[in-house]
Amino acid sequence: MINKKNSNVARIKRHLRVRKNISGTAERPRLNVFRSLNHIYAQIIDDTKGVTLVSASSMDKDFNQYGGNCEAAKEVGKAVAAKALEKGIKAVVFDRGGYVYHGRVAALAEGAREGGLEF
Repeated sequence: MINKKNSNVARIKRHLRVRKNISGTAERPRLNVFRSLNHIYAQIIDDTKGVTLVSASSMDKDFNQYGGNCEAAKEVGKAVAAKALEKGIKAVVFDRGGYVYHGRVAALAEGAREGGLEF
């Protein structure tokens, strides 16, 4: 019998390995990315207090397109950057969540940079 590895378990292990070194502070909170098949989510988190400061996703009510492509990821990146700038957050630490920095994850990061975030 062939046993197929669970890719989400491998992603979670990669994420925990990265999270040992990356932590968000009040000065530079963490920009976290979660990617599902149909949607993409981004949160800006202060790990010292354990609170989410800003969030945006393709599930938001003002988001009117399909959330599982690069164009949607770029728009979510711009949205999270705009909300962060409203709260006075300019610099963040990017946490790719164990995903490869490619495709939708890279598009979200590019959109956040275009929106004014520095990382």
